[in-house]
Amino acid sequence: MNTYLTTNDAAGFDLHWDDHDVIIVQLGGEKGWEVRGPSRPAPMYRDHERNDTPSDEIVWSGTLCAGDVMHIPRGHWHQATRVARGDGHSLHATFGFVKRTGVDWLTWVVDQTRRHEMFRRDLDRWGTHPHVSATTHQLKHRLDVLIEELPQSRFLSAREAERPARRHVSTAGILGPPERLVCVTDFPPQIDTCGDNVVVTAAGKELTFVPEAEPALRKLLSGEPASVSNLNRNTEVDAEAIAGALLDEEICAELTPELTAGYTGLVPNVENGGTVGDA
Repeated sequence: MNTYLTTNDAAGFDLHWDDHDVIIVQLGGEKGWEVRGPSRPAPMYRDHERNDTPSDEIVWSGTLCAGDVMHIPRGHWHQATRVARGDGHSLHATFGFVKRTGVDWLTWVVDQTRRHEMFRRDLDRWGTHPHVSATTHQLKHRLDVLIEELPQSRFLSAREAERPARRHVSTAGILGPPERLVCVTDFPPQIDTCGDNVVVTAAGKELTFVPEAEPALRKLLSGEPASVSNLNRNTEVDAEAIAGALLDEEICAELTPELTAGYTGLVPNVENGGTVGDA
C-alpha cells in the first residue's frame, strides 16, 4: 500500500498501467482521474512485446472525493491530477493486489529442475544429432513428469509458506517480557500435527513444538492480538517461551502502542466486554 499527497494544482504520474489490480481509496481532498481500457491483454512488465501505446477507450473520468473508492484492473491505463484545481490537496491510498500467472508457475517448476542432475549438466553444443535428440527427449520427458508432480495448487501453497514477512517490528526485549503479540506474516501460518510434534510453517521457516502448545499457537498465530499472560493462565504451556520463539523467528511481533492502534475497531474492546488481545 502506498499513499500519495498532491497539493494545489500539481500533476500526478503520467498516463500509465500497472501489472496488478489496484484499489484507490480517497482519504482527503479531491483529485481528477482518467481510466482507459487495456491495449494488450494481461500485460506484464517483463513481456514478449512492449506495451507503450495507450488505449483510446476512456472507461471512466471524473473526480474522487474523500471516501470514494475505485478499482482499476490490471493493464488499464490511468492518470490522476490536480492541474487547474487551484488551492487544496489530495491524499489517497493505493492498494496493490499482485496475483500469480502461468509464467510464475512455470518459472517455479523450472527452479525445481535444479534438484535433478540431468538438468544441471552442460548442453553438448557440438554433439551428434542422435545424441542431442536423445538428450532433448530425456529432458522433455522429465520436465513433463515434474509438471504433473508440481501442479499450480502446490506452487501457490509453497509461495504462501515460503514468503518472508515484510513487516519487521523488533523490540529486542527493551520493553521487558513480551505481553501482547500479533502474527505479521503475509499469509496465515500452517499448523500441522506430525506424530508427537506440532509443526508451524511460515515465512520460509519451520518450527517444531510439543503437542500441548497447539492451543496457544493457534491464538498467537490467528492474526489477532493475543495476550501472553492470558495464555499462561488458560493453557498448560509456558506461553512466554512460545512467544519468544515466534518473536525470534519474526513470525510474530510485539504489539506496541502504535501497532495496537491499527486494530482499533477490528477486534473486541472494553466496551464490548473484553480487551484488545484477550486470549
